[in-house]
Amino acid sequence: MANILAVHSVGASLATYLRNSYPNDLRTAHPCEFKLYSSAEMGSTEERTTTLSLYLYRMTMNEHVRNVRGTNDPNVAETPLSVDLHFLLTAWADNALAEQTILTWAMRQLHQRPVLDRSTLSPEGGWESSDVVHVIPAELNHEDLMRIWDALEPSYRLSLSYIARVVRIDPEPSPSGLPVVVRNFAMAGGPAR
Repeated sequence: MANILAVHSVGASLATYLRNSYPNDLRTAHPCEFKLYSSAEMGSTEERTTTLSLYLYRMTMNEHVRNVRGTNDPNVAETPLSVDLHFLLTAWADNALAEQTILTWAMRQLHQRPVLDRSTLSPEGGWESSDVVHVIPAELNHEDLMRIWDALEPSYRLSLSYIARVVRIDPEPSPSGLPVVVRNFAMAGGPAR
């Protein structure tokens, strides 16, 4: 399980993984930057160089473990928050060949290596050796995809959707002692006269 920086760590790690594995022949033919974008950066109309952006457009509770609750045993750790991260990968290029080649290459990379583990996740997430995040393609219907792009300022760009699941975030540590429920007060001596 990881800390509250885990969500950012997954996006940054994906961008780093793609940047580091981009082959030299493609780097020469289509120089490309791999970058994690914020909502403000995605909505910006400024001119971009050839870039593959990773944009976290949605976070959801993982549907398979969201109802799992911890036990009443105070010695058992609390249940972690388990979330799925929905990323939009978008190619920003000034020609079709670069745009399509970069996206196809990224699809192939994520198809061949769909698992991020502690060795590929950035350390600020506080990952444990047992933590793994699966990156799987997600099918966005046309209407949902257009809603995302309508909310952004630039016009539509060729995009792919992926889900990174399951990111397990540690709960905030509980106090070590049991909470005080009742406190009795007693007065020494009799009432004042």
